[in-house]
Amino acid sequence: MSLLAIDIGNTRLKWALFDSPLPGQVPRTQGAVFLEHIDALAEGEWATLEAPDTIIGSCVAGDAVRRRVEDQMEMWDRPTRWVVPSAEEGGVKNGYDHPARLGADRWVALVGARATARQRGWTGPVLVVMVGTAVTVDALDADGHFLGGMILPGHGIMLRALEGGTAGLRVPTGEVRDFPTNTSDALTSGGTFAITGAIERMHRVLTERCGSAPMLLMTGGAGWKVSPALGVPHELHDALIFDGLLALAGHKES
Repeated sequence: MSLLAIDIGNTRLKWALFDSPLPGQVPRTQGAVFLEHIDALAEGEWATLEAPDTIIGSCVAGDAVRRRVEDQMEMWDRPTRWVVPSAEEGGVKNGYDHPARLGADRWVALVGARATARQRGWTGPVLVVMVGTAVTVDALDADGHFLGGMILPGHGIMLRALEGGTAGLRVPTGEVRDFPTNTSDALTSGGTFAITGAIERMHRVLTERCGSAPMLLMTGGAGWKVSPALGVPHELHDALIFDGLLALAGHKES
């Protein structure tokens, strides 16, 4: 059974076609487009795509964007499920005060992280980090309970906020330095260390809570920028959202 997985973020839509709902597998084909180009998917990237048997997606960009994507999928006339966070699914128990208000991307990433940990035989806690337009840092204990997490602005938002709220800071992007000696490096280093500091704090408190250090899985388009400055063991896992969508699709079928 072929399955089309769709991840609609704040900036881009990413998609992948899989042979079955099994986390960890390599997609048959995949692609990505910026949101301003999604109205051309049916005539572009999806024009020659084999019709999937079923479709599952995560969308954080709002109902209007989701409907535009649904218009592009009409040519297939296939059942589509848009993930809505629930109290418990895919091995994860949702500890949010109002479970349905958790972002769909965060929920899917948590399920994907849980599936990845189990496939590797990991029995400890897991820290799930997504670095994109915004940054989320979410904690799973060893039993799959989502304990809670943080949301903070991504590096681009931080820089735009500084440019808009101060005078004289419109400078090129710099390098990450321990002791920056120019404004460009100071801005880049400040944003990067604000993000890594939040991740490292959650790593510490999760370790204290669970009695063992977590597996840290990082995903998102800007993860590679943060990774070199992060002072705790971690892994970049680009397919975390897709693994979560596959796990949820498989869970519904079982």
